[in-house]
Amino acid sequence: MTPWPDLPAHHEWLAAECRRLLAFGAQAAVPNGGAAYLDAAGEPDPARGVQTWITARMAHVYSLGALLGVPGSAPIADAAVAGLTGPLRDTEHGGWFHALDAAGAPDRAAGKSCYDHAFVLLAASSATLAGRPGAAALLADASARYLERFWDDEAGLPRDGWDADFTRLSPYRGLNATMHSVEALLAVADAVEATEAAAWRERAARAAGFVVTLAAEHGDRLPEHFGPDWTPDLECNRDRPDDPFKPFGATPGHGFEWARLLLHVEAAHGDKAALLPTAVRLFDRAVADAWAADGAEGFVYTVDWNGEPVVRRRMHWVAAEAIAAAAALYRRTGERRFADRYAQWWDYAERCLIDRVNGSWRHELDADNSPASTTWPGKPDLYHAVQATLLPRLPLAPTLARALRERGLGATTGTGAA
Repeated sequence: MTPWPDLPAHHEWLAAECRRLLAFGAQAAVPNGGAAYLDAAGEPDPARGVQTWITARMAHVYSLGALLGVPGSAPIADAAVAGLTGPLRDTEHGGWFHALDAAGAPDRAAGKSCYDHAFVLLAASSATLAGRPGAAALLADASARYLERFWDDEAGLPRDGWDADFTRLSPYRGLNATMHSVEALLAVADAVEATEAAAWRERAARAAGFVVTLAAEHGDRLPEHFGPDWTPDLECNRDRPDDPFKPFGATPGHGFEWARLLLHVEAAHGDKAALLPTAVRLFDRAVADAWAADGAEGFVYTVDWNGEPVVRRRMHWVAAEAIAAAAALYRRTGERRFADRYAQWWDYAERCLIDRVNGSWRHELDADNSPASTTWPGKPDLYHAVQATLLPRLPLAPTLARALRERGLGATTGTGAA
């Protein structure tokens, strides 16, 4: 039987699911610029204001939609870009506020985070490749700000956060912001002039090298939290284990995400050997720790340093990243076991996560796979789910927006990094 990632009919199903997801966010555009936090039915939730990371993710997603030729995508991408070049941008100190509150006032207390700024970089890159108005200037601004404030060239890793006026640097360092920085750095490399691209890819490769070492030292359960010298803090947030951004313990979903990103870094550099072994180990550890770990299907959110589940709720993004990682490893290796996991997890997503009544994917389930909203109320954005429909149909390099602009979604079946 032909593996799912190689089936043209499955690619047609992915295309339909992508369009269905994009339709769910039809009301995301905020009139004064930005993208709204969406509730369970796809309605904007004004009480949550306008958040930079959601706005940037939606700018990225709907720029991809515009490159796909999906009607209605370009206006949403443009509204999100307008939010990043307008009210979410700090014109006094530079960079981007974390959010605007329901009244439109910027959240200064949250400071400036690498996580937010990495997504601004990703959004600007995708929007530039999609030819959206204002995107090229946004990319230049975001690139300069990221290199000035967040990239630590001596460490080869990003700083995590500052106060609102960029005067006090947080001592915290985090692997989550590093992970999304790697994604963004590769995207920037595909959106800038060729003379600049190599430096951006090299930054991504340096961060990836750190993760290779980290995985080897910690049994492929990646520490998430660090001090200023990048010493792991394995007890961080033990009292808040289900924190949406900084949970205690290891996060198997990030193991999947890093496995895929290592393959993108490898493909971008044309090195077919260096990063694959770690990618496979991270994938296998995440499967062993998280999939049906408590007897029910689905992926637990976090585990302790012995691999025991801590937070048993199921997050949609973990399944999306598991699917994408399985597709990437199948493309890279041709091993049938990855294609089999890929099919198994799409079946799970269809049964438990994909909401055929209200749209999009249920963002959170309890340990019995019933809808929950403890960590993620509503269905805030489309980033993980949309990418899960695109990554299996595209090569490992270049990144999504560049691949769609240059190659579209033609013949992409078969294994091996293209």
